[in-house]
Amino acid sequence: MIGGQWKRSKLPVADKPGLRPTPDRVRETLFNWLGQDLDGWRCLDAFAGSGALGFEAGSRGAAEVTLLERDNELVRSLRASQARLGALALHIEQADALGWMRASAPERFELVMLDPPFEAELIGPAVDVAAPLVVVGGYLYIEASQAVDLPPPGYELWRKARAGAVHFHLLRRNS
Repeated sequence: MIGGQWKRSKLPVADKPGLRPTPDRVRETLFNWLGQDLDGWRCLDAFAGSGALGFEAGSRGAAEVTLLERDNELVRSLRASQARLGALALHIEQADALGWMRASAPERFELVMLDPPFEAELIGPAVDVAAPLVVVGGYLYIEASQAVDLPPPGYELWRKARAGAVHFHLLRRNS
């Protein structure tokens, strides 16, 4: 992690096809945009992978962070990191992210983070099912291999940047 209570803690990264943890500099920018302190926020890391985004949110005071990951080995690794850090606010679920989000209650999170494997081409479907989960005034974070053209209805582009092959966007829900 790069900030918060677990600053300088390392998360293991499995050698898995498509697993590409969010780079430190991207996470630093994202949490600078969000204001560093997520005290009381409810967050969703929909394609958790290594857990870099979800653990970073938890490290910065989020009251509840749900990490979704379907790969068995990665779920075990996330749970081991959770136990090692005593990350009680984190809830790790082995689930298909799209199905889980489709079944979730609307307006449940202040922050939803989407960083699916680039080659899976899941950004469009993920944004469609994630957009209703964010509270008005909350944020939808998108990490992709290319820039996202238009935000979904009810959202405005808050910030965007690029770091190497990673395009990242922070959208704010305004209605």
